[in-house]
Amino acid sequence: MTKAVKVVQTPTFKKTVKKLQSNQKKELDVAVKALMAKPTLGEEKKGDLAFLKVYKIKMNKQLTLLGYSFDDGRLILELIALGSHENFYRDIKKRI
Repeated sequence: MTKAVKVVQTPTFKKTVKKLQSNQKKELDVAVKALMAKPTLGEEKKGDLAFLKVYKIKMNKQLTLLGYSFDDGRLILELIALGSHENFYRDIKKRI
């Protein structure tokens, strides 16, 4: 039996999700469930963003990046950021 993955959200991620429309939230839920089932789906970043994985999803026919980290030892999926590619990485760097 596999253990359940615990999902946590950063305050910034929560704020972004609050602004989404209901159909966008449904698309996000599908993406998060996919990541819970297989946390290695995202692309690992390098350098000072090495802690970050990015999973690309379509939201309202627009490419949206879902930034997250996964602690395999504790089975915790941390949702860090959600947004379009524009300034996505710069904004994450500002917050760390």
